[in-house]
Amino acid sequence: MSRAMIINGDGLYLVAGLALLLGAVLPRLLSRYAVSAPIAFLGAGLLLGLAVDRTHLSPLAEPELTEHLAELTVIVALMGVGLAIDRPISLLSWAVTWRLLFVAMPAGIAALTGVGWLLGLAPATALLLAACLAPTDPVLASDVQVEGPTTGEDAELDEDDEVRFALTSEAGLNDGMAAPLVYLAVFVATKSFTPWEWIAWDIVGKTVIGVAVGFGAGWLLGRMTFSAPARSLRLSESREPVLALAMTLGVYGLTQVLQGYGFIAVFVAALTLRSVESRHEFHEELHDFIGELEHILTWGVLLLLGAAITAGLLEPLTPAGVVIGVLLVVVIRPVIAWLSLARSELVATERWATAAFGVRGVSSVYYLAATGAHFQDELPWLWATLGFTVVLSVVLHGVAATPVMRFLERRG
Repeated sequence: MSRAMIINGDGLYLVAGLALLLGAVLPRLLSRYAVSAPIAFLGAGLLLGLAVDRTHLSPLAEPELTEHLAELTVIVALMGVGLAIDRPISLLSWAVTWRLLFVAMPAGIAALTGVGWLLGLAPATALLLAACLAPTDPVLASDVQVEGPTTGEDAELDEDDEVRFALTSEAGLNDGMAAPLVYLAVFVATKSFTPWEWIAWDIVGKTVIGVAVGFGAGWLLGRMTFSAPARSLRLSESREPVLALAMTLGVYGLTQVLQGYGFIAVFVAALTLRSVESRHEFHEELHDFIGELEHILTWGVLLLLGAAITAGLLEPLTPAGVVIGVLLVVVIRPVIAWLSLARSELVATERWATAAFGVRGVSSVYYLAATGAHFQDELPWLWATLGFTVVLSVVLHGVAATPVMRFLERRG
Protein backbone atom coordinates (compact mmCIF):
# COMPACT_ATOMS: atom_id res chain seq x y z
CA MET A 1 0.00 0.00 0.00
CA SER A 2 1.28 3.44 -0.84
CA ARG A 3 1.86 6.10 1.79
CA ALA A 4 -1.43 7.70 0.77
CA MET A 5 -4.42 6.40 2.68
CA ILE A 6 -6.87 4.66 0.34
CA ILE A 7 -10.44 5.71 1.04
CA ASN A 8 -13.07 3.06 0.37
CA GLY A 9 -16.56 3.67 -1.00
CA ASP A 10 -18.02 4.64 2.38
CA GLY A 11 -15.15 7.03 2.96
CA LEU A 12 -15.90 8.74 -0.32
CA TYR A 13 -19.38 9.59 0.97
CA LEU A 14 -17.70 11.29 3.92
CA VAL A 15 -15.41 13.23 1.61
CA ALA A 16 -18.38 14.27 -0.55
CA GLY A 17 -20.36 15.41 2.48
CA LEU A 18 -17.47 17.43 3.85
CA ALA A 19 -16.90 18.97 0.42
CA LEU A 20 -20.54 20.08 0.16
CA LEU A 21 -20.43 21.53 3.67
CA LEU A 22 -17.23 23.35 2.79
CA GLY A 23 -18.89 24.66 -0.36
CA ALA A 24 -21.81 26.04 1.62
CA VAL A 25 -19.55 27.85 4.11
CA LEU A 26 -16.68 29.10 1.94
CA PRO A 27 -18.46 31.77 -0.16
CA ARG A 28 -19.65 33.60 2.96
CA LEU A 29 -16.41 33.02 4.84
CA LEU A 30 -14.28 34.43 2.02
CA SER A 31 -16.58 37.22 0.88
CA ARG A 32 -14.53 39.89 2.68
CA TYR A 33 -11.16 38.60 1.56
CA ALA A 34 -9.25 38.57 -1.73
CA VAL A 35 -9.46 34.77 -1.85
CA SER A 36 -12.11 33.14 -4.00
CA ALA A 37 -13.89 29.89 -3.26
CA PRO A 38 -12.30 28.19 -6.32
CA ILE A 39 -8.83 28.80 -4.82
CA ALA A 40 -9.94 27.16 -1.57
CA PHE A 41 -11.40 24.17 -3.41
CA LEU A 42 -8.21 23.70 -5.39
CA GLY A 43 -6.33 23.71 -2.11
CA ALA A 44 -8.75 21.18 -0.64
CA GLY A 45 -8.25 19.02 -3.72
CA LEU A 46 -4.50 19.09 -3.22
CA LEU A 47 -5.02 17.77 0.30
CA LEU A 48 -7.56 15.23 -0.92
CA GLY A 49 -4.96 13.82 -3.28
CA LEU A 50 -2.83 12.90 -0.26
CA ALA A 51 -5.63 10.81 1.24
CA VAL A 52 -6.92 8.72 -1.66
CA ASP A 53 -5.71 6.21 -4.20
CA ARG A 54 -3.95 8.40 -6.75
CA THR A 55 -3.96 5.95 -9.66
CA HIS A 56 -7.46 6.97 -10.82
CA LEU A 57 -7.33 10.71 -10.21
CA SER A 58 -5.60 11.80 -13.39
CA PRO A 59 -7.51 12.85 -16.53
CA LEU A 60 -4.95 10.71 -18.37
CA ALA A 61 -6.25 7.65 -16.53
CA GLU A 62 -9.95 8.62 -16.73
CA PRO A 63 -10.42 10.64 -19.95
CA GLU A 64 -14.11 9.75 -20.43
CA LEU A 65 -15.04 10.60 -16.83
CA THR A 66 -13.11 13.86 -17.12
CA GLU A 67 -14.80 14.73 -20.41
CA HIS A 68 -18.36 14.06 -19.27
CA LEU A 69 -17.99 15.69 -15.84
CA ALA A 70 -16.50 18.82 -17.40
CA GLU A 71 -19.12 18.75 -20.18
CA LEU A 72 -22.01 18.57 -17.70
CA THR A 73 -20.51 21.33 -15.57
CA VAL A 74 -20.11 23.64 -18.55
CA ILE A 75 -23.62 23.20 -19.95
CA VAL A 76 -25.18 23.74 -16.53
CA ALA A 77 -23.09 26.90 -16.13
CA LEU A 78 -24.12 28.09 -19.60
CA MET A 79 -27.78 27.73 -18.70
CA GLY A 80 -27.11 29.70 -15.53
CA VAL A 81 -25.37 32.62 -17.23
CA GLY A 82 -28.00 32.71 -19.99
CA LEU A 83 -30.78 32.98 -17.43
CA ALA A 84 -28.84 35.66 -15.52
CA ILE A 85 -28.55 38.14 -18.40
CA ASP A 86 -31.26 40.80 -18.54
CA ARG A 87 -30.16 42.57 -21.74
CA PRO A 88 -31.80 41.29 -24.93
CA ILE A 89 -29.31 40.19 -27.55
CA SER A 90 -28.62 42.71 -30.35
CA LEU A 91 -25.82 43.95 -32.56
CA LEU A 92 -25.51 47.33 -30.84
CA SER A 93 -26.07 46.60 -27.15
CA TRP A 94 -23.74 43.57 -27.32
CA ALA A 95 -21.04 45.45 -29.26
CA VAL A 96 -18.33 44.84 -26.64
CA THR A 97 -19.17 41.14 -26.60
CA TRP A 98 -18.83 40.85 -30.38
CA ARG A 99 -15.40 42.48 -30.22
CA LEU A 100 -14.23 39.99 -27.62
CA LEU A 101 -15.63 37.06 -29.59
CA PHE A 102 -14.74 37.93 -33.18
CA VAL A 103 -11.55 39.96 -32.68
CA ALA A 104 -9.92 39.11 -29.36
CA MET A 105 -10.52 35.35 -29.32
CA PRO A 106 -9.24 34.45 -32.82
CA ALA A 107 -6.33 36.88 -32.47
CA GLY A 108 -5.46 35.35 -29.11
CA ILE A 109 -5.55 31.83 -30.56
CA ALA A 110 -3.30 32.92 -33.43
CA ALA A 111 -0.83 34.59 -31.05
CA LEU A 112 -0.65 31.63 -28.67
CA THR A 113 -0.30 29.21 -31.58
CA GLY A 114 2.62 31.28 -32.82
CA VAL A 115 4.23 31.24 -29.38
CA GLY A 116 3.87 27.46 -29.20
CA TRP A 117 5.37 27.04 -32.67
CA LEU A 118 8.33 29.28 -31.77
CA LEU A 119 8.87 27.16 -28.64
CA GLY A 120 9.17 24.01 -30.74
CA LEU A 121 5.63 22.59 -30.80
CA ALA A 122 4.20 20.96 -33.90
CA PRO A 123 1.66 23.29 -35.57
CA ALA A 124 -1.33 21.03 -34.79
CA THR A 125 -0.28 20.68 -31.14
CA ALA A 126 0.24 24.41 -30.76
CA LEU A 127 -3.16 25.13 -32.31
CA LEU A 128 -4.91 22.54 -30.14
CA LEU A 129 -3.49 23.98 -26.94
CA ALA A 130 -4.30 27.55 -27.99
CA ALA A 131 -7.87 26.62 -28.99
CA CYS A 132 -8.50 24.61 -25.81
CA LEU A 133 -7.32 27.54 -23.70
CA ALA A 134 -9.25 30.12 -25.73
CA PRO A 135 -12.68 30.04 -24.00
CA THR A 136 -13.18 32.24 -20.97
CA ASP A 137 -14.93 30.14 -18.40
CA PRO A 138 -18.61 30.46 -17.44
CA VAL A 139 -17.94 28.17 -14.48
CA LEU A 140 -15.10 29.77 -12.53
CA ALA A 141 -15.77 33.43 -13.37
CA SER A 142 -18.80 33.97 -11.12
CA ASP A 143 -16.99 36.68 -9.13
CA VAL A 144 -16.86 38.91 -12.21
CA GLN A 145 -20.20 38.04 -13.81
CA VAL A 146 -23.71 39.43 -13.44
CA GLU A 147 -25.39 38.23 -10.28
CA GLY A 148 -28.73 37.04 -11.65
CA PRO A 149 -31.95 37.98 -13.42
CA THR A 150 -33.81 41.15 -12.46
CA THR A 151 -37.48 40.33 -12.00
CA GLY A 152 -40.65 42.04 -10.88
CA GLU A 153 -43.19 44.30 -12.57
CA ASP A 154 -41.07 47.42 -12.12
CA ALA A 155 -37.78 45.80 -13.12
CA GLU A 156 -35.52 47.62 -15.59
CA LEU A 157 -34.27 44.89 -17.89
CA ASP A 158 -30.76 46.05 -18.66
CA GLU A 159 -27.29 45.59 -17.22
CA ASP A 160 -25.82 48.63 -15.53
CA ASP A 161 -22.37 47.05 -15.11
CA GLU A 162 -20.72 46.85 -18.54
CA VAL A 163 -17.71 44.89 -17.30
CA ARG A 164 -19.79 42.14 -15.69
CA PHE A 165 -22.12 42.01 -18.68
CA ALA A 166 -19.25 41.78 -21.18
CA LEU A 167 -17.49 38.99 -19.28
CA THR A 168 -20.74 37.06 -18.75
CA SER A 169 -21.94 37.25 -22.34
CA GLU A 170 -18.46 36.47 -23.69
CA ALA A 171 -18.19 33.38 -21.49
CA GLY A 172 -21.65 32.27 -22.58
CA LEU A 173 -20.77 32.20 -26.27
CA ASN A 174 -17.07 31.56 -26.67
CA ASP A 175 -17.18 28.00 -25.29
CA GLY A 176 -19.02 26.92 -28.40
CA MET A 177 -17.21 29.29 -30.74
CA ALA A 178 -13.82 27.79 -29.86
CA ALA A 179 -14.93 24.37 -31.11
CA PRO A 180 -14.17 24.87 -34.84
CA LEU A 181 -10.56 25.71 -34.09
CA VAL A 182 -10.22 22.77 -31.68
CA TYR A 183 -11.47 20.48 -34.43
CA LEU A 184 -9.20 22.19 -36.96
CA ALA A 185 -6.22 21.14 -34.85
CA VAL A 186 -7.50 17.55 -34.89
CA PHE A 187 -8.01 17.68 -38.66
CA VAL A 188 -4.46 18.93 -39.18
CA ALA A 189 -3.03 16.25 -36.87
CA THR A 190 -4.95 13.44 -38.57
CA LYS A 191 -4.42 14.87 -42.08
CA SER A 192 -8.18 14.91 -42.69
CA PHE A 193 -8.34 18.63 -43.32
CA THR A 194 -10.49 19.93 -46.17
CA PRO A 195 -10.68 23.75 -45.92
CA TRP A 196 -14.03 24.27 -47.63
CA GLU A 197 -15.70 21.42 -45.75
CA TRP A 198 -14.37 22.79 -42.46
CA ILE A 199 -15.65 26.30 -43.21
CA ALA A 200 -19.04 25.15 -44.52
CA TRP A 201 -19.77 22.55 -41.85
CA ASP A 202 -17.62 23.08 -38.75
CA ILE A 203 -17.89 26.87 -38.74
CA VAL A 204 -21.22 27.61 -40.41
CA GLY A 205 -23.35 24.45 -40.37
CA LYS A 206 -22.84 23.36 -36.78
CA THR A 207 -23.22 26.92 -35.51
CA VAL A 208 -26.50 27.40 -37.38
CA ILE A 209 -27.83 24.14 -35.95
CA GLY A 210 -26.86 25.21 -32.43
CA VAL A 211 -28.50 28.63 -32.74
CA ALA A 212 -31.65 27.21 -34.38
CA VAL A 213 -32.17 24.44 -31.83
CA GLY A 214 -31.45 26.79 -28.94
CA PHE A 215 -33.82 29.47 -30.15
CA GLY A 216 -36.58 27.03 -31.11
CA ALA A 217 -36.44 25.03 -27.89
CA GLY A 218 -36.18 28.15 -25.72
CA TRP A 219 -39.15 29.79 -27.44
CA LEU A 220 -41.37 26.66 -27.33
CA LEU A 221 -40.56 25.88 -23.70
CA GLY A 222 -41.00 29.54 -22.79
CA ARG A 223 -44.46 29.66 -24.34
CA MET A 224 -45.41 26.41 -22.66
CA THR A 225 -44.05 27.51 -19.30
CA PHE A 226 -45.72 30.92 -19.17
CA SER A 227 -48.75 30.83 -21.46
CA ALA A 228 -49.75 27.24 -22.34
CA PRO A 229 -53.53 26.82 -22.86
CA ALA A 230 -53.56 23.92 -20.39
CA ARG A 231 -52.82 25.16 -16.90
CA SER A 232 -51.09 21.88 -16.01
CA LEU A 233 -48.37 22.70 -18.57
CA ARG A 234 -47.64 26.16 -17.18
CA LEU A 235 -44.61 25.34 -15.08
CA SER A 236 -44.38 28.96 -13.96
CA GLU A 237 -47.55 28.39 -11.94
CA SER A 238 -46.52 25.03 -10.50
CA ARG A 239 -43.07 26.48 -9.74
CA GLU A 240 -41.07 23.55 -11.15
CA PRO A 241 -37.47 24.80 -11.36
CA VAL A 242 -36.32 21.41 -12.65
CA LEU A 243 -37.33 22.87 -16.04
CA ALA A 244 -33.90 24.52 -16.13
CA LEU A 245 -32.09 21.19 -15.86
CA ALA A 246 -34.50 19.43 -18.23
CA MET A 247 -33.97 22.13 -20.83
CA THR A 248 -30.20 22.07 -20.35
CA LEU A 249 -29.91 18.33 -20.92
CA GLY A 250 -32.60 18.12 -23.61
CA VAL A 251 -31.34 21.02 -25.72
CA TYR A 252 -27.74 19.89 -25.46
CA GLY A 253 -28.59 16.28 -26.26
CA LEU A 254 -30.76 17.17 -29.26
CA THR A 255 -28.13 19.51 -30.69
CA GLN A 256 -25.38 16.93 -30.29
CA VAL A 257 -27.53 14.29 -32.01
CA LEU A 258 -28.01 16.73 -34.89
CA GLN A 259 -24.21 17.30 -34.84
CA GLY A 260 -24.49 20.97 -33.97
CA TYR A 261 -22.70 22.91 -31.24
CA GLY A 262 -24.49 22.08 -28.02
CA PHE A 263 -22.73 24.74 -25.95
CA ILE A 264 -24.08 27.46 -28.22
CA ALA A 265 -27.56 25.89 -28.21
CA VAL A 266 -27.82 25.78 -24.41
CA PHE A 267 -26.81 29.42 -24.00
CA VAL A 268 -29.14 30.61 -26.77
CA ALA A 269 -32.00 28.55 -25.28
CA ALA A 270 -31.44 30.18 -21.89
CA LEU A 271 -31.40 33.68 -23.41
CA THR A 272 -34.57 32.92 -25.36
CA LEU A 273 -36.42 31.52 -22.37
CA ARG A 274 -35.30 34.57 -20.38
CA SER A 275 -36.86 36.87 -23.01
CA VAL A 276 -40.30 35.26 -22.62
CA GLU A 277 -42.21 37.00 -19.81
CA SER A 278 -38.86 38.50 -18.85
CA ARG A 279 -40.09 40.14 -15.64
CA HIS A 280 -41.64 36.95 -14.25
CA GLU A 281 -40.18 35.90 -10.90
CA PHE A 282 -39.96 32.28 -12.07
CA HIS A 283 -36.77 33.20 -13.94
CA GLU A 284 -35.10 33.90 -10.62
CA GLU A 285 -36.19 30.52 -9.26
CA LEU A 286 -34.84 28.77 -12.35
CA HIS A 287 -31.54 30.62 -12.03
CA ASP A 288 -31.21 29.83 -8.33
CA PHE A 289 -31.91 26.12 -8.92
CA ILE A 290 -29.39 25.77 -11.74
CA GLY A 291 -26.91 27.87 -9.77
CA GLU A 292 -26.94 25.43 -6.86
CA LEU A 293 -26.33 22.52 -9.20
CA GLU A 294 -23.54 24.43 -10.90
CA HIS A 295 -21.85 25.07 -7.56
CA ILE A 296 -21.93 21.38 -6.65
CA LEU A 297 -20.45 20.33 -9.99
CA THR A 298 -17.82 23.08 -9.84
CA TRP A 299 -16.72 22.00 -6.39
CA GLY A 300 -16.33 18.45 -7.65
CA VAL A 301 -14.27 19.47 -10.69
CA LEU A 302 -11.95 21.67 -8.63
CA LEU A 303 -11.47 19.03 -5.95
CA LEU A 304 -10.57 16.47 -8.60
CA LEU A 305 -8.25 18.90 -10.38
CA GLY A 306 -6.42 19.61 -7.15
CA ALA A 307 -6.19 15.90 -6.39
CA ALA A 308 -4.87 15.22 -9.92
CA ILE A 309 -2.14 17.80 -9.37
CA THR A 310 -1.11 16.06 -6.16
CA ALA A 311 -1.15 12.79 -8.11
CA GLY A 312 1.45 14.17 -10.53
CA LEU A 313 -0.49 15.96 -13.26
CA LEU A 314 2.14 18.73 -13.44
CA GLU A 315 5.20 16.46 -13.48
CA PRO A 316 5.61 16.61 -17.31
CA LEU A 317 5.47 20.42 -17.24
CA THR A 318 8.42 22.06 -19.01
CA PRO A 319 9.69 25.64 -19.09
CA ALA A 320 7.92 26.00 -22.46
CA GLY A 321 4.62 25.07 -20.82
CA VAL A 322 5.18 27.61 -18.05
CA VAL A 323 5.97 30.33 -20.61
CA ILE A 324 2.81 29.55 -22.59
CA GLY A 325 0.59 29.66 -19.50
CA VAL A 326 2.08 32.85 -18.10
CA LEU A 327 2.03 34.64 -21.46
CA LEU A 328 -1.62 33.74 -22.06
CA VAL A 329 -2.89 34.86 -18.65
CA VAL A 330 -0.65 37.88 -18.09
CA VAL A 331 0.11 39.21 -21.57
CA ILE A 332 -1.74 37.75 -24.57
CA ARG A 333 -5.33 37.84 -23.30
CA PRO A 334 -5.10 41.24 -21.55
CA VAL A 335 -3.24 43.03 -24.36
CA ILE A 336 -5.22 41.61 -27.29
CA ALA A 337 -8.58 42.07 -25.57
CA TRP A 338 -7.61 45.63 -24.58
CA LEU A 339 -6.71 46.43 -28.18
CA SER A 340 -9.95 44.87 -29.44
CA LEU A 341 -11.94 47.22 -27.21
CA ALA A 342 -10.39 50.39 -28.60
CA ARG A 343 -12.97 53.15 -29.11
CA SER A 344 -15.62 51.09 -27.34
CA GLU A 345 -18.07 52.52 -24.84
CA LEU A 346 -15.93 51.32 -21.93
CA VAL A 347 -13.85 53.84 -20.00
CA ALA A 348 -10.16 53.07 -19.45
CA THR A 349 -10.49 51.23 -16.14
CA GLU A 350 -13.43 49.17 -17.39
CA ARG A 351 -11.54 48.33 -20.56
CA TRP A 352 -8.54 47.02 -18.63
CA ALA A 353 -10.70 45.00 -16.24
CA THR A 354 -12.65 43.41 -19.08
CA ALA A 355 -9.43 42.56 -20.90
CA ALA A 356 -7.70 41.12 -17.84
CA PHE A 357 -10.43 38.83 -16.48
CA GLY A 358 -10.43 36.07 -19.06
CA VAL A 359 -10.63 33.16 -16.62
CA ARG A 360 -9.49 29.77 -17.94
CA GLY A 361 -11.10 26.66 -16.51
CA VAL A 362 -13.51 23.79 -16.98
CA SER A 363 -14.30 24.31 -20.66
CA SER A 364 -10.58 23.96 -21.44
CA VAL A 365 -10.53 20.69 -19.52
CA TYR A 366 -13.49 19.43 -21.56
CA TYR A 367 -11.95 20.19 -24.94
CA LEU A 368 -8.63 18.53 -24.16
CA ALA A 369 -10.34 15.47 -22.68
CA ALA A 370 -12.58 15.20 -25.76
CA THR A 371 -9.80 15.48 -28.35
CA GLY A 372 -6.63 14.38 -26.55
CA ALA A 373 -6.75 10.84 -27.95
CA HIS A 374 -5.45 12.25 -31.26
CA PHE A 375 -2.32 13.61 -29.52
CA GLN A 376 -1.18 10.64 -27.44
CA ASP A 377 2.55 11.41 -27.61
CA GLU A 378 2.11 14.96 -26.38
CA LEU A 379 -0.86 14.33 -24.07
CA PRO A 380 0.93 14.26 -20.67
CA TRP A 381 2.63 17.56 -21.51
CA LEU A 382 -0.61 19.06 -22.82
CA TRP A 383 -2.43 18.18 -19.59
CA ALA A 384 0.43 19.54 -17.48
CA THR A 385 0.47 22.82 -19.40
CA LEU A 386 -3.32 23.17 -19.34
CA GLY A 387 -3.46 22.29 -15.63
CA PHE A 388 -0.77 24.86 -14.82
CA THR A 389 -2.55 27.54 -16.85
CA VAL A 390 -5.92 26.87 -15.22
CA VAL A 391 -4.42 26.95 -11.73
CA LEU A 392 -2.53 30.17 -12.53
CA SER A 393 -5.73 31.75 -13.85
CA VAL A 394 -7.82 30.62 -10.88
CA VAL A 395 -5.29 31.98 -8.39
CA LEU A 396 -4.48 35.31 -10.08
CA HIS A 397 -8.03 36.13 -11.13
CA GLY A 398 -9.46 34.80 -7.87
CA VAL A 399 -7.22 37.05 -5.78
CA ALA A 400 -7.79 40.10 -8.00
CA ALA A 401 -11.53 39.77 -8.68
CA THR A 402 -12.95 41.10 -5.42
CA PRO A 403 -10.75 44.22 -5.01
CA VAL A 404 -10.92 45.13 -8.71
CA MET A 405 -14.71 44.82 -8.93
CA ARG A 406 -15.14 46.81 -5.72
CA PHE A 407 -12.85 49.51 -7.12
CA LEU A 408 -14.93 49.71 -10.29
CA GLU A 409 -18.16 49.89 -8.28
CA ARG A 410 -16.79 52.79 -6.23
CA ARG A 411 -15.69 54.57 -9.41
CA GLY A 412 -19.11 54.00 -10.95
